[in-house]
Amino acid sequence: MIGLGAVYLFAGLVFAAVAAASALDRTNKPRWLNAGFWGLLAASFLFGDVLGDFGNGVLVLSLVAVAGFGLGIGALATTGTEERRESARRFGNKLFFIALTIPAITLAGSLAFKYVFVGGAPLVDPAQVTLVSLALATIVAAFIARAVLKQPFPAMLQEGRRLLDLVSWAALLPQMLAALGAVFALAGVGGIVGGLAVQVIPGESPLAAVIAYTVGMALFTAIMGNAFAAFPVMTAGIGLPLIVTKFGGDPAIMAAIGMLSGFCGTLTTPMAANFNLVPVALLNLTDRYAVIKAQFPTALMVLFANTVLMYAIVYR
Repeated sequence: MIGLGAVYLFAGLVFAAVAAASALDRTNKPRWLNAGFWGLLAASFLFGDVLGDFGNGVLVLSLVAVAGFGLGIGALATTGTEERRESARRFGNKLFFIALTIPAITLAGSLAFKYVFVGGAPLVDPAQVTLVSLALATIVAAFIARAVLKQPFPAMLQEGRRLLDLVSWAALLPQMLAALGAVFALAGVGGIVGGLAVQVIPGESPLAAVIAYTVGMALFTAIMGNAFAAFPVMTAGIGLPLIVTKFGGDPAIMAAIGMLSGFCGTLTTPMAANFNLVPVALLNLTDRYAVIKAQFPTALMVLFANTVLMYAIVYR
């Protein structure tokens, strides 16, 4: 049965290849720092279950220490600026269809793999079918891109390394903040939030519970920088005890729209550096908060729509 281990193996091999390419790049002065950083990340995916809690904790601290010295960007052996511009002019919007194959295959795999069995057992772990489908989708999309764009295979690795070097350590923020959310949940922060919410929310108002949950998800996400960090806290504190248990709401609808509400907070905060500050650096914008300012009105409108939608369908 294909499970999360296969996804971790694939991710670990990709980061190991990036680490090796970084080590061979003599144009990058801190190349060994880059190689060490991405190599440690590869080790976490490849050997995390063997290292145990203490070993993984040391690995994470090592990642922080290496990143603290500063990662660099070398002269990558990939296509030049003019060649990329010419490719963009030649293919136009067809380039987006290649990217869209990833969500399309992920969705198809998430729906289809649930019904694929080998020897009476499911081919893909039902609990990890979406992640397995996503990993498969990235592989298929890479081969489609190779066939359409006619670029050499090493270009995929080098372009991936270029983006990782530009984003640097911020590429790990979603993973780290999601882990922080789990720590907060285990520490009982959700219970504290729930106690405070009960004192403020009108006792017999399902609408107030929905507003507290959606707005709370957005605000806590803005503070934490990641909706995955806010989700366990707000769901344990407000979503489950009030919307689901007290008022009989549908947990699946609550969770889905709640995450969307959290993403509204992502659009409004510099804490989500990988989303809102890295693009500013990549585009050389003069206003550090230009991306946030452009996204803020949309975030408010989507949050309002999410709140109305949840109240309309979560209790049915």
